Amino acid sequence: MTLEMKHEKPIYWVGTSYKDLLTFPPEVKQVAGYQLHLIQNGFEPENWKPFQTIGAGVKEIRITEDGNAYRIMYIAKFSERIYVLHSFKKKTQKTSSKDINIAKTRYNIIANKENYE
Repeated sequence: MTLEMKHEKPIYWVGTSYKDLLTFPPEVKQVAGYQLHLIQNGFEPENWKPFQTIGAGVKEIRITEDGNAYRIMYIAKFSERIYVLHSFKKKTQKTSSKDINIAKTRYNIIANKENYE
């Protein structure tokens, strides 16, 4: 796939999402960077699913490496920017309520901010 560069949307890291992503193994960080680059240029990431329980338009990038599951929850529905709400390593099959609550809290802050701009 050839990416045609247009105006890339900037990424805004909410809370500790960037610091948390930096704790991922190097291979996972590389995949995450590529997936986020796709989103910045208007494409869908390769492996994702919607996560509507957090909020309208929230999606989750799914990365698996060495049997471990890594997730990056983001929202790109706003015209000016992409917000990364939460980056984490999944420890169980089901996303923990702690991780869902972190993303939900950050989503609510962003949604309120966007509504007033």
